[in-house]
Amino acid sequence: QVQLVESGGGLVQAGGSLRLSCAASGSIFSITAMGWYRQAPGKRRELVATITSGGSTNYADSLKGRFTISRDNAKNTVYLQINSLKPEDTAVYYCRFTYVRPIAGELEVWGQGTLVTVSS
Repeated sequence: QVQLVESGGGLVQAGGSLRLSCAASGSIFSITAMGWYRQAPGKRRELVATITSGGSTNYADSLKGRFTISRDNAKNTVYLQINSLKPEDTAVYYCRFTYVRPIAGELEVWGQGTLVTVSS
């Protein structure tokens, strides 16, 4: 069974930085994409950034410039570097992998979420 484990969240002051990590455990092959999403209190989950197996990245327009997604294929790990944090970045951050299995086709798995709290 594939599981994603996130880490790196916490309490940080506005203007600070954080690096979130998300590592996959279990038998996961043929990852097609990795991504980060976030859900602020009382709001819908939204896309932050994605990175494909080929290395192409995509960012939410409103978040470009402060967020950087990267990956380590050998470790099946994706990272999210967040700089110049703002109180409105406070949210639970979730990672998501999509991968392919024979017969089953493309599947997805989500992490449990890691809380980022930015104080003003």
